[in-house]
Amino acid sequence: MTDWFHELSQWFQERETLAAWIAGTSLFTLVASAIAVPIVVRRIPSDYFLEKGEETEELRKSHPFLRIFFLIFKNLIGGILLIGGILMLITPGQGLLTMVIGLLLMDFPGKRRFEIWLISRKPVYKAIDWIRRRAEKESLQLPTDARN
Repeated sequence: MTDWFHELSQWFQERETLAAWIAGTSLFTLVASAIAVPIVVRRIPSDYFLEKGEETEELRKSHPFLRIFFLIFKNLIGGILLIGGILMLITPGQGLLTMVIGLLLMDFPGKRRFEIWLISRKPVYKAIDWIRRRAEKESLQLPTDARN
């Protein structure tokens, strides 16, 4: 093996507690994502990627405190998943998937454009459509300019 791999493994051996936490987080997010992803995919409204409706605006105005609370909570969880995904790039687990889920939970400029770009990739759309078909849900509708 290369020198850097030996140094990395020695660094983890010296920090057994950290390595155990990283491995535990990796295992937890692997199991959680395997359970949560199909549930979330089935619950997405088929017109989610089309224009946002007035319903969303009414909900935002009617409960501003709850909206702020959930916004902070959602961004915190998204940040934790993003960091966990980065760690999983060097440990066992679904690093890229966890990073994407973390990004999709967080709010940032250009997020909607990123979501539409991601879902319009053929392999991603086919996988999501397969999950939705198994649950007897309608396929997701995409904006006409996002289709490949």
